[in-house]
Amino acid sequence: MTNTQTTTTPTVGEELRPFTRDTGFSTWNRYAAVNDEFVPIHMDDEAGRIAGQSGAFGMGNLQWSYLHNLVRQWAGDDAVILSVSCQFRKPNTKGPVTAHGRVSSVRSSDAGTEVSLDIWTEDGVGDKLAPGSATVLLR
Repeated sequence: MTNTQTTTTPTVGEELRPFTRDTGFSTWNRYAAVNDEFVPIHMDDEAGRIAGQSGAFGMGNLQWSYLHNLVRQWAGDDAVILSVSCQFRKPNTKGPVTAHGRVSSVRSSDAGTEVSLDIWTEDGVGDKLAPGSATVLLR
């Protein structure tokens, strides 16, 4: 799938189209296979409980990848993602995780349009898991 950014200039407050994935053992196992990250807290409910959670939980970097997908889906392939940051505040347990974003500022420069975004992931009940920000250069 080719991502193409809309030709209109973004406006402050504009919402990005959410990026949602259903997560659980099968998702975490596939991600672990790619990253050689077979850690018991991501594969076994009892290990997750021993770690102080309600059961197994997903990798923080998987949420990070969902945020990157959200930004790329919105910005398109020709944009430059200048920065992305987030803070992992709550673990991703089994169920849907949705990445959201909102335009927080728009600035013109010689290189193009620089857009700042507020981004975050949420679980299935709407609790924020990983709030963050991103800066994108639209050319």
